[in-house]
Amino acid sequence: MNVLVLGPQGSGKGTQAKRISAAYGVPHVSTGDMFRAAVADGTELGRRVAPILAAGELVPDELTIALIRERLARDDARDGFVLDGFPRNLAQATSLDAMLDGIGRTLDAVLFFDLDDDVATERMLGRARDEGREDDAPDVIARRLAIYHEQTEPVVEHYRSAGTLVPLHAERTVDEVFAEISAALAQVAR
Repeated sequence: MNVLVLGPQGSGKGTQAKRISAAYGVPHVSTGDMFRAAVADGTELGRRVAPILAAGELVPDELTIALIRERLARDDARDGFVLDGFPRNLAQATSLDAMLDGIGRTLDAVLFFDLDDDVATERMLGRARDEGREDDAPDVIARRLAIYHEQTEPVVEHYRSAGTLVPLHAERTVDEVFAEISAALAQVAR
């Protein structure tokens, strides 16, 4: 099961991706988690992306694409994956499509977590309080949502036109959203 999760920050993508990963036995591949780990570990990649993340900007495509290509080549992703945080723009979506095509794989479903900006902002502010996420400061949140609307919303339309987009009501509770996801993935798995 190859699944991509899309939606604004704070829409619950990461939470649900972890649940999908556990339910289907495939890895949750989160670019955000990988970048934050690189920063925390002080790696070369971490030093390069730290100021980019702190400003709420997108990591350059070439770095992100290389990271994802390497991660999807690992053995644990052979039977599928849940991709979270990539693609963030049309160039990345095109690169992902080409990369998957080159290895004989396709996306089984693109789950779109539809959520209003006000709800997303409130959730991210709560996450900042609860988890101490420095990238969830009010000015950074506003910048990230602006970038989402400008660069990532066209990706949603890209996959809608491809016929793989599954819209979800992300304002619901975690369990209600997961029930909606499970029903959608059951249809795809047929």
